Amino acid sequence: MSFLFYTAVGLIAATLGSLVGLGGGIIIVPALVYLGPLFLGEHISVATAVGTSLAVLIFTALSSTMTFFKQKRVDFKSGWLYFITCGPGAMLGSYTTQFVNAKSFQLSFGFFMLLMAILLVLRDYMKPLNIQWRIERTYTDGSGRTFQYGYSVLPALVTGLAVGFVSGLFGIGGGSLFVPVMVLLFRYPPHVATATSMFVILLSSIMGSFTHLGLGEVDLWMVLGLAPSALVGGWLGAQIASRLSSKKLLWVLRVTFVVVSVKMIWEGLYLTA
Repeated sequence: MSFLFYTAVGLIAATLGSLVGLGGGIIIVPALVYLGPLFLGEHISVATAVGTSLAVLIFTALSSTMTFFKQKRVDFKSGWLYFITCGPGAMLGSYTTQFVNAKSFQLSFGFFMLLMAILLVLRDYMKPLNIQWRIERTYTDGSGRTFQYGYSVLPALVTGLAVGFVSGLFGIGGGSLFVPVMVLLFRYPPHVATATSMFVILLSSIMGSFTHLGLGEVDLWMVLGLAPSALVGGWLGAQIASRLSSKKLLWVLRVTFVVVSVKMIWEGLYLTA
C-alpha cells in the first residue's frame, strides 16, 4: 500500500509541478499530512512533510531541468540572478518552519493555495506589463522562435528572496509565485518562465533541504519512496509541456488548489476556535 501511495503522489505531483513550473510540493505536503495516516499508518508532522517535500523537489526539478535544457528553454543567466537571493531565502524559510505551529500553518497554507489558484486563473487573462526594464534579453528557443523580455537587478533579487522564503517555509518549490511574476511583470514567454523556474527551484531546494535536514525535519525513507516516481514525473511533465496544451491540466490544478485550500482553511479555523 505504501509503495502505491508513494508512486502515485510522487508521479502526480512531479508531473503537474514540472508542467507549469510549480515544483509539485504544493501537492506532496497536504498528501503526506492528510493521507499519510491512512496509507502509511503514521501521523506525519507539518514540519516533516515540508522538509521531506522540499527534498523530493530536488529530484523533480533535476529531471525536468535536464529535459528543458535539451529543449533549450532554460535561461540560465537570469536563473542564476534569481538564485542569489532565492537560495538564502529558502534557507531562511526552512528555518522559520520550526516556529510555525500546525494550526497557523493550515490557515497560512490554505490562504496561500487559494491565492495561487487565483493567480493561475488570472494568468490566462492578464497581459504582461509594458515596462522598459534596464536589462533587455533576447532568447531563442530550440524551435528557433525569438522572444524579447527584460528585468532589472533589484526587482529580480527581491522576487528571488520572496519566492525562496515561501519555498522553504511551505516546501513547495516557489514556482507558483515565480512563473506568474516572470510572465506578467518581466514579460517572459510562459514556456521559458516554466523552464527557468524549475532550474531555480532545483538550486533553492538543495539549500532549503540542507536546513530542514539539519533540523531533523526530513524523513529519508519517505524521500527514497517518492524520489523514483518524482524523477519520472519531472521528465514526463516537461515532455507534456513541450508537446501539448496545458490548459485542461491547469484547470484540474486550479480546482485542486481551491478544494484543498478551503479544506485547510476550514480546519485551521475550527482548530484555532
